[in-house]
Amino acid sequence: MERLFRSYKSEWMPSIGYSSAQEAQRDISFYLMERYNWLRPHQYNDEAPPAKAEEKLTVRDWLTTTVRQI
Repeated sequence: MERLFRSYKSEWMPSIGYSSAQEAQRDISFYLMERYNWLRPHQYNDEAPPAKAEEKLTVRDWLTTTVRQI
């Protein structure tokens, strides 16, 4: 989670901040749901964005990952 916020602040957040809470909410939502999940490459996923890496998972991969977390 900390890495996510660091990436957001260094890559996306305007240096002067936002002029309103609505503007901040809209921009942060776009960053998280579009850029971070669908466009931004992630080293852990062999440079694939999380949503695209997740699309490639099989049921077996998902079960293996879930069992490790428990």
